[in-house]
Amino acid sequence: MSAFLGFLWCFQRIFIRSPSGRQRFNVLAALHAITHETITVCNDAYINAACVCELLRKIKDAYSDIMITLVMDNARYQRCKIVIELANELGIEIMFLPPYSPNLNLIERLWKFVKKKCLYSKRYENFTAFKEAIYGCISNAHVKHKEELDTLLTLNFQTFKKEQIMAA
Repeated sequence: MSAFLGFLWCFQRIFIRSPSGRQRFNVLAALHAITHETITVCNDAYINAACVCELLRKIKDAYSDIMITLVMDNARYQRCKIVIELANELGIEIMFLPPYSPNLNLIERLWKFVKKKCLYSKRYENFTAFKEAIYGCISNAHVKHKEELDTLLTLNFQTFKKEQIMAA
């Protein structure tokens, strides 16, 4: 809930009110790569393996009729035995990204978009308004901001083929 300053240049010093930022709002989400719909698990505490398991169950309930491949980063709570066993039980394939490669994860682009829309140069009167703004943006982004997301969340990734490199 801390302030994110947008671009500001002026001759006179301006003070922008912001909250103390002592409350947490955690969002764990899965993004459908084609439709850009999201499934979320939110809490005010911490994200852990139980939250990931809850998300896996929600994903399976929403897409029970198709094969699911979930791309995850290397967070410890995502790679734990409990999560991997539940994914196998539910028939969800998990693909872990290489370390330090957030640019390959589409959800990271969505988080950047949400920060831009909800946090930069904005102040909320209370924590409830803050949570509602973030949750509303995430849950309605695939409808309300469809054109922006279609260009931001593309599946065009550059690939490199193993080529023999000759040194002179």
